[in-house]
Amino acid sequence: MPYSSSFSTHHDPGTAVAEAIGHVLEKLGPQPDIAVLFISGTFSRHTSDFLNATTELLAPKALMGCTTNSLISGGMEIEQQTAVALFAGNLKGSATPVRVDATGIELNTVDGNNPVTSDSHSLLLLADPFSFQGDSAVSIWNEKYPQIQVIGGLCSAGTTPGSNHLFLNKVSYSNGAVGLLIEGPTPIEPLVSQGCRPIGSPLIVTNSKENIIFELAGQSALSRLETMLKDLPKDDSDLARSGLHIGRVIDEHGLDFGRGDFLIRAVMGADRGSGAIAIGDVAPVGSTVQFQVRDALSASEDLESMLNNISPGDGALLFTCNGRGRHLFEMPHHDAARVSSAVRGQAVSGMFCAGEIGPVGSRSFLHGFTASVAIFRD
Repeated sequence: MPYSSSFSTHHDPGTAVAEAIGHVLEKLGPQPDIAVLFISGTFSRHTSDFLNATTELLAPKALMGCTTNSLISGGMEIEQQTAVALFAGNLKGSATPVRVDATGIELNTVDGNNPVTSDSHSLLLLADPFSFQGDSAVSIWNEKYPQIQVIGGLCSAGTTPGSNHLFLNKVSYSNGAVGLLIEGPTPIEPLVSQGCRPIGSPLIVTNSKENIIFELAGQSALSRLETMLKDLPKDDSDLARSGLHIGRVIDEHGLDFGRGDFLIRAVMGADRGSGAIAIGDVAPVGSTVQFQVRDALSASEDLESMLNNISPGDGALLFTCNGRGRHLFEMPHHDAARVSSAVRGQAVSGMFCAGEIGPVGSRSFLHGFTASVAIFRD
């Protein structure tokens, strides 16, 4: 197998990292092309020891990682515990470590050079939520490097600036972002499950300004919303009133729109005087939108539907929202178990995030309440 994942929850940090590294060495041998390290709980105090052990014993050609409040390995979600997880693999191509500092958005090597080439196709990214300019950086990269898909997540270990740790080879950072830029023939398939289902009908935005929608299909946005709510079954109406979302179609060339066609954002409020609604996204005139609801069943069905439409992978990195896991689903290990069932040997690692990054259509976005997956194929 070209990819391997392992984890340990042993209370002793030296034993834990040795167990995680030993399993990968047994599967792959030393010097894999890439390694991704996730550390949770009290192990975050031992990041330098974990980095040294991984670089010396496993000696990957490119290493990145971060601290997180919960991590993923195989089909397990290890929530709110002290643990270490390690993912490694060999590529038909190359992986270049890149650093994005807190003052900018440029993709640079540790030597300060821009490594992007015409063969670069994927950026695996881990970022600090307090200092990384998420939305603007990803938006600019979409324009500057349209051939690159960005997949990853924001660290969730710390709740204050400077409390998260990012790793790139042997160096630890407390701000900005780190990544692995993949180029060459290794295919990485993205999967972004936003966990919503559409309600009502698609509507054209006919009057708007930035994130304020004044009219939908020629009528006030609020009146359209209220009419739709009256026609919904009670369960859907209750879901909508407790937390309504809206999806903006990314590719307007389609004739029918369903799951996977929308960028999901929250409905933030409404003004009865103007009949306008505010959303967490821009809403250009002429764009197509549809209201959405989210619950455990919708999130589960959405992930299941998307995984059923892909062929099995050889390895995967899974970035799932802090609001999922046991907070959302009745069963433990929901996202990890389902993703690992679609990956040979359950070679899956990942983390719970304060924001997830992945493509919808041909553009990458920063999401919330999402499961974003990078699926590696041999």
